Amino acid sequence: MTTILAIHAHPDDIETLGAGTLALLAAAGHTVVVATVTAGDLGSSTTAPEETARIRRAEAAAAAELIGARYLCAGVPDLGVFNDDACRRKVTEVIRAAQPDIVLTASPADYHPDHEATSVLVRDGCFASSVPNYRSGPAQALAAIPHLYFMDPIGGRDREGVRVIPDFGANIEAGFEAKRAMLAVHVSQDDWVARQHGIPDHLQSMEAWCRRRGRDFGVAMAEGFRQYRHHPYPRTPLLQELLGEALVRPV
Repeated sequence: MTTILAIHAHPDDIETLGAGTLALLAAAGHTVVVATVTAGDLGSSTTAPEETARIRRAEAAAAAELIGARYLCAGVPDLGVFNDDACRRKVTEVIRAAQPDIVLTASPADYHPDHEATSVLVRDGCFASSVPNYRSGPAQALAAIPHLYFMDPIGGRDREGVRVIPDFGANIEAGFEAKRAMLAVHVSQDDWVARQHGIPDHLQSMEAWCRRRGRDFGVAMAEGFRQYRHHPYPRTPLLQELLGEALVRPV
């Protein structure tokens, strides 16, 4: 079986953008690891950062457990995610700890600086993870660079509002209830998403987006992905093959 690492910036990002696909893969017997670069420590207006981080780590771990996945966190502060040596080594260590064949990560263009920085860090961390003399911590270096895929940006658009077109998608109808249950675990985000983002119901907003992306593929619900194929990253369609009948193409 295959090991898949989904790593994004904050707790609840993966649930919003990729958990339906992860639920399908986990149900098929593959190993899934969920990771975030931060613990979401600034995602509250009512608790201090340390307490917020504790709450959100617990929510992320509980959400991952719903599909039999484990949760890892690089421990970088919110709004402190930068393409620098310290962050790259932390992200590389998470990748090495997961020992993945496939990595799913944030879109290079998105609304949040932590999302965009995470995308670069994971891209470069996948390369660094197979370099034995690049020291990141106790985890063993990977034997090879893993397959790398970008999830959709929030709302499917970049900062200028330009649509980001996925290469392919996953029909997540069979995995949607698990995805919704995973996002629902992030109770601490109910008030925060309403306050900071003007979204009164983030579960409904997530479902609306999945249905919107589904229309691009001619199915009821979908999540979109793009494969990073530049040298020397793997070019074979490993994730596409694992999706099997759930694989969908734009219509």
